Amino acid sequence: MFKGVRPILYGGREVWPLIEGGKGVSATNHASSGAWAAAGGIGTVSAVNADSYDPDGKIIPQVYSALTRRERHEELIAYAIDGAVEQVKRAFEIAGGRGAININVLWEMGGAQRILHGVLERTRGMVAGVTCGAGMPYKLSEIAASYGVSYLPIVSSGRAFSALWKRAYSKAAEWLAGVVYEDPWLAGGHNGLSNAEDPKVPQDPYPRVKALRDTMRSGGISDDVPIIMAGGVWYLRDWNDWIDNPELGQIVFQFGTRPLLTQESPIPQQWKNHLTTLEPGDILLHRFSPTGFYSSAVRNPFLRNLEARSERQVAFSMEAAGDHQYQLDVGVKGKNFWVTLGDLHRAREWYGLGYTNALKTPDNTLVFVTTDEMKVIRKDQADCMGCLSQCAFSSWADTEGNSTGRLADPRSFCIQKTLQDIAHDGPIDENLMFAGHAAYKFKQDPFYSNGFVPTVKQLVDRILTGD
Repeated sequence: MFKGVRPILYGGREVWPLIEGGKGVSATNHASSGAWAAAGGIGTVSAVNADSYDPDGKIIPQVYSALTRRERHEELIAYAIDGAVEQVKRAFEIAGGRGAININVLWEMGGAQRILHGVLERTRGMVAGVTCGAGMPYKLSEIAASYGVSYLPIVSSGRAFSALWKRAYSKAAEWLAGVVYEDPWLAGGHNGLSNAEDPKVPQDPYPRVKALRDTMRSGGISDDVPIIMAGGVWYLRDWNDWIDNPELGQIVFQFGTRPLLTQESPIPQQWKNHLTTLEPGDILLHRFSPTGFYSSAVRNPFLRNLEARSERQVAFSMEAAGDHQYQLDVGVKGKNFWVTLGDLHRAREWYGLGYTNALKTPDNTLVFVTTDEMKVIRKDQADCMGCLSQCAFSSWADTEGNSTGRLADPRSFCIQKTLQDIAHDGPIDENLMFAGHAAYKFKQDPFYSNGFVPTVKQLVDRILTGD
């Protein structure tokens, strides 16, 4: 047992201070989270469009048959509630009374509050806590408390937690079971980088977590309420100075990337295989997500294509002004697009390479794509089912008018489509593959040598040694 690692009290029982990160859209399910809880930790079922099963145990494909986005949105919510309930029930059974089961939701997912109510209503007594990030989930505490369930907000700064605490959480303080600090430069998936922070200049998490603890203390929150360190966590021995550190109070560790490579992990084999080939720098912190958040994923052909698409971009004016004195004569219909001479030459070059369609963005620019790319973009935008509260790619908004009021952005992509596809054996080169920035350690860590893939129990036991 690694120095200082001892059980904590959570949900009325002793558990290891190790949490499985809840990775949305089927990258974490009942098999992985149930096994994590059975090993004595806190397993996390993703309640983000989780899988349901037919009577034969086969996954039910999430097919949308309604004609309008609003009606497809209702189908999405029904799928989401049914899937998460099914996953929680199965995970709870696998856990067998050991450890604890949390669920994870994204506050910015479409219908988040309705889904949370629907899942908690049908899983009473099974869910110990709700982790929630991607946005400012002010109503999280109120919803969780109404079902007698703990809540664990995910933040990336003390300032964000302070706003949540003052406005809402102080009213349900007894149900706050922990605060997840998710390192915005190291964690996989969507990250909470603010506009004041430089994505290219990572900050040391220690002073940021110390500032979060100071904020919690100023709100009267006990040091026994843990801060959960998430993002970049691999070996506990790397965090030796954090354990039993009076400056930081109780610290718990969340593992998002490492549990991807276990026997119980639901991700397809080709995804698991690819993880063992990654090198430092193969994870890209990017801003192509339709959520508007930064996010981290494997820099595969899918992401490289989005990078290249954004590079094939020119600014335009609707009339001749300043340097924009040249009418664009490729990729567009009409004569209302005025560009610089340099951009005119670049646009003609792209056109000659087959990027013959210029699509408008919300920022008065044009991106050049092939005809096939344009067809995919248009179809994906038309098929939108409102999986986010606001989507830059389709202009959907979870509001009365169901529109962001902005032009749909062709530089982004349908995140629901790609995450569902990669989780269900779609090609790993053509889809978004989330991973944390420490994923290169799969290749370096001797634990995984000779192609060894541990069970969740073997992984938890290994983590508890410090390795």
